[in-house]
Amino acid sequence: LNSSSTCYLSLVRFVTTELTRGYFLEHNEAKYTERRERVYTCLRIPKELEKLMTFGFFLCLDAFLYVFTLLPLRVILALLRLLTLPCCGLSGSRLLQPAQVCDVLKGFIMVLCYSMMSYVDYAMMYHLIRGQSVIKLYIIYNMLEVADRLFSSFGQDILDALYWTATEPKEKKRAHIGVIPHFLMAVLYVFLHAILIMVQATTLNVAFNSHNKSLLTIMMSNNFVEIKGSVFKKFEKNNLFQMSNSGDRFTEYLFTNYILLLIVCLRNMEQFSWNPDHLWVLLPDVLMVIASEVAVDVVKHAFITKFNDISADVYGEYRASLAFDLVSSRQKNAYTDYSDSVSRRMGFIPLPLALLLIRVVMSSVKIQGSLSFMCVLLFYLGMITLKVLNSIILLGNSCALVKEANMEEKLFNPPPSAVSSRTSVSSDNAHLPTIEETSEHTIPKSDSDTFLTTPDGEDEDKIINTDTGLEGDGLTNRTPKKDLLEIDRFTICGNRID
Repeated sequence: LNSSSTCYLSLVRFVTTELTRGYFLEHNEAKYTERRERVYTCLRIPKELEKLMTFGFFLCLDAFLYVFTLLPLRVILALLRLLTLPCCGLSGSRLLQPAQVCDVLKGFIMVLCYSMMSYVDYAMMYHLIRGQSVIKLYIIYNMLEVADRLFSSFGQDILDALYWTATEPKEKKRAHIGVIPHFLMAVLYVFLHAILIMVQATTLNVAFNSHNKSLLTIMMSNNFVEIKGSVFKKFEKNNLFQMSNSGDRFTEYLFTNYILLLIVCLRNMEQFSWNPDHLWVLLPDVLMVIASEVAVDVVKHAFITKFNDISADVYGEYRASLAFDLVSSRQKNAYTDYSDSVSRRMGFIPLPLALLLIRVVMSSVKIQGSLSFMCVLLFYLGMITLKVLNSIILLGNSCALVKEANMEEKLFNPPPSAVSSRTSVSSDNAHLPTIEETSEHTIPKSDSDTFLTTPDGEDEDKIINTDTGLEGDGLTNRTPKKDLLEIDRFTICGNRID
């Protein structure tokens, strides 16, 4: 009886305790505050991401419009300078300024590649791709995306090598194969990249015109598969900067997709004799593709920032870094054209995409009569107006972002690569150890030796502590963490390229 009553009282006491016990969240205030900030960060991501995406989109638009508007005028001015030199005489040691040489090279590349593209039959390519199975087309489209990234990574290097070879001071020792081989490589690259983008546009056109839309559905579902491949990986701020600019379906990728969708609409409207009713048939699929891209980006960035404990304010730093490129290209001591800096930073190379768009427009729109030429002239003036207005607004916003980020003093500094090279040379000469010193002092092995480039936060502290202990031995310090201004599209950060 006593034991049963004791069990009864214990059970009653347990139930009573469970019903009335309390706890105080303020005993672990830091933990719950951190969790709340993570929720607020996820809620802020769409807004901050939209700001960065909008700013990057108009940067790509500005570089893309430059090819159609100001580049032809600059090429004409450079050629007029060449023609008038015999009458005016040489005013300096150069026939053309370096920027004019680069403009003329771009113009010649566009003309030669367009003449080569005129021999490519778009209709035959369309019917050849349409005859393939759905799964084969899906595999081909994914392979084309990978090939596009590889072309972009190597293509800008080819163009930069051509520009530098053509404008390199003549007093320097020749260490190149010549301007003509570099020019032929650049022409071949732009032509092949334009063909690659044409195949992408044709595959997308086949997906839009398929009866059951199965290929389009599979291609859209592939976007959501990327969430699994991205959010469960470790990201640093530099990695996230690369992914935000390009590659993983963001600014550069979205802008390229918009141009591809424009090409698809032009080809379809031509086949239906420019019937406006068919545009309303295409519009739902176009909006569905764009909405899926934006939704995937928002979800992916929200969870990446949550899992890696990255603040939403970092997107403001990304915008300031992109704005710095725009403002620095307008300085007197600028060392690159703005369109080229966008290519390096975002991986967006406008020449192949512009070449394909010109090819599609010229084959889709027939220009006959004086009225058609007047319409073309008015359209060209409208593009110039849009380019000028877009550049003015971007420059104003960029100046405000640079001033807000306190980056004004960096505008008058030499390029980071030049500074780092001079610093490394001087440091190597100052701290070069002798054979006896290297035999007496052996560098200890550590986990940081496995890093290829930029280490993570905790490992960076190890490196700093290790370097501090070795300063007394006359050994050089390790390379510091890269600044955002030194990170371009294909810089390896944290042993990966995103």
